[in-house]
Formats: sequence, structure tokens, C-alpha cells
Amino acid sequence: MADIDWEEPYCGEGNNCFRIGTDADGNAYIAVAGQEDRPLVDTRDALRTLIQEIKAGRADHLLKD
Repeated sequence: MADIDWEEPYCGEGNNCFRIGTDADGNAYIAVAGQEDRPLVDTRDALRTLIQEIKAGRADHLLKD
């Protein structure tokens, strides 16, 4: 696996933590904290788009109870 530079975990309540990382080849990674050996992998552009869409509220419907 590539040498991934992981950010600190983003955590909600309890143990619900995600980690985001990047590598020197332009790939982006998202993993559950503690399971970094099984990440979702895509490009940095895809990660950028995901973050922009979330910030714009386009995933808010997933958070409704």
C-alpha cells in the first residue's frame, strides 16, 4: 500500500471516527479509524468534490432521524 499521510480522526459521539489521508501520487483515502488497511480510494479531485458537496448541504438528508 502507498505511504499515506493520515489526518487526525474526525469523530462523532462514541467511536464513530473517520480518517482522511492523501499520498504523493495524488490519491485520497477515507477509512474508519482503526481500519486504515481497508480504505476507500479515489483521486484528490474526487475528495475535493465530496467535501464541497457536503459543505453545500447536499448530504444533509442523510443526517435526518
